[in-house]
Parts: sequence; C-alpha cells; structure tokens
Amino acid sequence: MPSTTNFGWTTPADTDLVKDGASAIRTLGNGIDTSFVDLKGGTTGQVLSKNSNTDLDFTWVAQDDSNAIQNAIVDAKGDLITATAADTPARLAVGTNGQYLIADSTTATGLKWGDVSAGSMTLITSGTASGNTISLTSIPQTYRDLRIEVVSARNTTSGGRQYNIRINNNSNSIYYNADTTATTWTLSTSNNGNSSFFDFGYTNTTADNDCYTQVTFFNYTNTAINKSGSYIKVDNSATNVMRAGNCFALDLNAITSIQLIMQDSENWAGGTYYLYGVK
Repeated sequence: MPSTTNFGWTTPADTDLVKDGASAIRTLGNGIDTSFVDLKGGTTGQVLSKNSNTDLDFTWVAQDDSNAIQNAIVDAKGDLITATAADTPARLAVGTNGQYLIADSTTATGLKWGDVSAGSMTLITSGTASGNTISLTSIPQTYRDLRIEVVSARNTTSGGRQYNIRINNNSNSIYYNADTTATTWTLSTSNNGNSSFFDFGYTNTTADNDCYTQVTFFNYTNTAINKSGSYIKVDNSATNVMRAGNCFALDLNAITSIQLIMQDSENWAGGTYYLYGVK
C-alpha cells in the first residue's frame, strides 16, 4: 500500500477496488488519529510543548513551565533577569534613580547598581606617616587619575625638611618639576640636589596644618605616554608659603606604586596621607 511522504500514513492505491475504499480510508484516519493524539486534552491556559525530538510528540504544560524563565522571577518595574551560573537565571532588583549598572564579579549575579559620576573620587588607602619611606603599593588600575594628599606632615628633627615622591620605585634621573612661575622645565632638585624624585613637600616638627601637599597624576595607566601631573604645596617657611605647578616623569610604565620619601634619611613623625582614585 502507498503511504504519505512525511508521516507514512497508509493511503489507497490507484488500483484498489471501490469495495476496498472504506477500509483504506479507515486505515488512513486511524493513522492520523494516532499521530495527533498528543494534541488531545490540555486545560485552559496551558501551552503545547515538545516532549522529545520525535515527530508529533507533544505534551500540554502550564504556560510557566519548568524549562522557561518563570514570570514570578521579577517582582517590580525595572527588575532585570540575570544569571548566577550557567543555566541559572536570577533576578536583579532595580536600583535607585540615577544609579548605573556596574559589572562586579564579587556579587552573585556579577552585576550591581551603583552611584558613579564623572570626577568622583574613591579613597584607595590612607594612614599616619612614619618611617623614612611610605610605600603605596598594589595601586588599582581601574581609575583615570591618581591623587595624593599629605596633611600636617611632620619630621623627627628640628627645622623644616623636604619630602619627595617617586613612582614605581624608579630612582633614575627622570623627574621634572615646573612651578607656575617657571618658564622652562628643569630637573627636579630638592635641598640635596637630587633629581631622582619629585621635590614636592615640606614638613616641620610641630603639628602644623599649613604643611600640605596635593599631587594629581593624570592618565596613570596609559603605557603610551610619559607620566605627568599637577601639584600644590604649602609650607610655613619664611620664603615659600605656597607653590603650584606641573610635574613630568620620563616613564612609560603604568603607575603601580608610589613612594613618599623623607629627605636626608629623616623619618616621618606624623601627619596623614591619602591616596584617591579619580574616575
């Protein structure tokens, strides 16, 4: 007996007698009935779903079936569907007005809502100044600029002392300072005539709030440019009350560490340092 191309249902042959027609039609009808039995039944609101890879193998399931993302996963306007792992959908509740979606591998979904705005600063580290050298290491490479502030810097001996800054512990003669009153770039020279660091700050032996330095290094992760920045420094000496200017180092490396070094093997005796990342 011939059959249909796609499903193989039996059909009458061209040579069949008329008396065999009823039987052939009945055979064809039974084949169709058997093939489409899965379409029978179901209840209001259910949807038809494939039960296997076999042709015409279906099953009726609730509209929110276990293999689909459930409607109940979201609770409020603005909720996002994310994932906590492979094949594991999860809800991320909507943030507050003005927040941004931020990638964060430490959260369950790898995302979070946060307050990020241009020019914002994040405190990376701070502390009380002590010893000859303050080393700021493992600096994150996720900010645009770096800012250092030193407040009420003090030293252990009588009289004023300079303190200086190196980047990446580089002690080569690569550092340039130019105060705003200068017309040309000159090698940085501290009181001991050393150009292996920036001449940046001034300290005294008393808790003098006038001893203050602020330095900003621009685009500090860029390895295609030398490192540059700007500064202001305030001291209570008779000759230099306040100076501001620019700084420049012949170093293409990203800044990953900064050293604050007291002059003449002196030690810090107090004051507070801050390191900020600037967005």
